[in-house]
Amino acid sequence: MPSALFVVSEHGYWGEECIEPLETLDGAGLDLTVATPTGDVPTVDKRSMAPEEVGEETAERVREVHESDERLNNPEPLASVDAEDYDAVVFPGGHGTEWDINQDSHARRLLRDAVAGDTGKALVVCHAVGILAFARDADGDFLVAGRDVTGFPNAWEEGLLDDQERLTDGRKLPYWVEDEVKAAGGNWDAELGADTSVTVDGDLITARGPPSSAAAARTLLAELGIDEPKA
Repeated sequence: MPSALFVVSEHGYWGEECIEPLETLDGAGLDLTVATPTGDVPTVDKRSMAPEEVGEETAERVREVHESDERLNNPEPLASVDAEDYDAVVFPGGHGTEWDINQDSHARRLLRDAVAGDTGKALVVCHAVGILAFARDADGDFLVAGRDVTGFPNAWEEGLLDDQERLTDGRKLPYWVEDEVKAAGGNWDAELGADTSVTVDGDLITARGPPSSAAAARTLLAELGIDEPKA
């Protein structure tokens, strides 16, 4: 049975960016495992469950899955899992990833190993794309150097921060994903004129943000050669 590992933030994942791929891959028959940096239950960004932010249907769906999904509520610690044991590794986004996943050495190892083999794939969504600013390949070069990628753009970030670069919860953004990924050599294009943005470069798939989550999940299935679940 094909399998996928979800690497989820303990500091605030964005609901749709995790739940959409989780349910799509589950519906396609994949065996799914969730891991967090310490093995603690991941935290969902409350804004991604707020009806005024995401709509009532999405808010309720995210809340229900976050509270009831056994995999999300019984995660493995990142240090105990290996990318070689899975066909794909998925990194849902959310601002929280900037405080844990993106700079976690075990998360970076999982990403590197997922794209280094002959069969593995990695899907990295939204703010989690910031991990590419820190991940290096076996030769010590930036993993993203020369690769085509998309991710959460500066143009969107500007609308979420105050003049001191703080989020609504008071946390100061430690870095801007677009700036850091470009500095590491990534060929960045968030396709701001398009409704969705998903980029495939070899075994690395990146997605821009919440509205691209469904397309990202379908793209991953296609790259794995797995049929989409029937409606």
